[in-house]
Amino acid sequence: MATIPPGPRAPLPPFPRDFLWGVATSAHQIEGAADERGPSVWDAFTALPGNVKDGTTAAVACDHVRRYREDVALVRDLGVGAYRFSVSWPRVLPEGTGAVSERGLDFYDRLVDELCAADVRPVPTLFHWDTPLAVEEAGGWLTRATAERFAEYVAVVAARIGDRVPKWITLNEPAEHTLLGHALGQHAPGKRLLFDALPVAHHQLLGHGLAVRALRAAGAQDVGVANSHGPTWPASDAPADREAADFYDVLLNRLFSDPLLLGRYPEGVAELLAAAVPDPAADLKVIAEPLDWYGVNFYQPTKVGAPAEHATEFSGVTLPPQLPFAPREITGHPLTDFGWPVVPEALTELLLALRERYGDRLPPLVITENGCSYDGLDDQDRIAYLDGHLRALHRARTAGVDVRGYFVWSLLDNFEWAEGYRQRFGLVHVDYATQRRTPKASYHWLRSALAGLEAQAP
Repeated sequence: MATIPPGPRAPLPPFPRDFLWGVATSAHQIEGAADERGPSVWDAFTALPGNVKDGTTAAVACDHVRRYREDVALVRDLGVGAYRFSVSWPRVLPEGTGAVSERGLDFYDRLVDELCAADVRPVPTLFHWDTPLAVEEAGGWLTRATAERFAEYVAVVAARIGDRVPKWITLNEPAEHTLLGHALGQHAPGKRLLFDALPVAHHQLLGHGLAVRALRAAGAQDVGVANSHGPTWPASDAPADREAADFYDVLLNRLFSDPLLLGRYPEGVAELLAAAVPDPAADLKVIAEPLDWYGVNFYQPTKVGAPAEHATEFSGVTLPPQLPFAPREITGHPLTDFGWPVVPEALTELLLALRERYGDRLPPLVITENGCSYDGLDDQDRIAYLDGHLRALHRARTAGVDVRGYFVWSLLDNFEWAEGYRQRFGLVHVDYATQRRTPKASYHWLRSALAGLEAQAP
């Protein structure tokens, strides 16, 4: 694996004083205290041998429910202005609907109060993949009813903490939840439906729109979504490779952004959905509820070619040969410990492409996730990664893209889904045996870099 040499780095280019800097986590990955909430699809998934590579679960994870004050202090001392966390649906509504857990709501009450006291803006994500198991057993995101149950849950959360929350995120990465959780079976709930998973995409988008309405009804003024995006590069100029890359781009990018921003599905998808979702066009007015901002999770570009004759690996996921595309290796770039290529210029390319595609329909952008997996406390590769991507972000802003915030994934090392605890994305190292937190070199670098920006901000 290629590595990035350590060494002194030039100060970051200037960002506006009101640019929002933050760090991100998610409930299932850090909270622990599994016995204090209802079961989720991830509890059922991780209980089955072989689903998680190191055989672990998130029953304890980072024990954040009991250690949140320590974690908020780490956010405060880092010098960022915001903390993106997710609310656990089964912690608030153990059955997904019906009886509310006051104990669960009380935890988020305390967390939000602690953040406000630390002068850190709370930015809750309302769904980060942990569907209540009871909701899944009733049909899950394959059914329209789940979108309606989700909106009811959102209203409960907004009623409790909405008076102190200035910025909201409805969904996190519906593309990954659809593809990995329902099409390929690599994530919870472990379904292998391939293209029959498309209703999951539609119902998540509908749930988003209903959640926006619920938040507006509760008085929310700053509502967005966190979609994963990345440039798709054809493996060659051959027509078959270009066609495969375009299809992949539709599935992983435009399937989720076009309905939200244009009020329509991209060509080809609407026809596929019509066979499984009654009158999807009727839902598009709800799905396209106006957003105050649009969140972009970015990690890497993807190179795609014509279908392979056998199963292929992509980012640790086995893709079956019957898919109409196949990933190709991106060479000539350093790799993270996850094997993902480090290509900062792809972030600039992506942001310019979003502006080109959506024009004045594109709300202000926020990078809601960007980060990398590297082991060790002296994580110079992570520093180089963040430095390169922040400069790439600045180039996009200089070119006129309206980006107003950036969140690092992640504050803490955590339970990395089907990888278990093998991948470490945190600015802060977690010793899972003792729960000791130790800020890494990247934490100290970012704190210093942000302090320098504050001093020079226009």
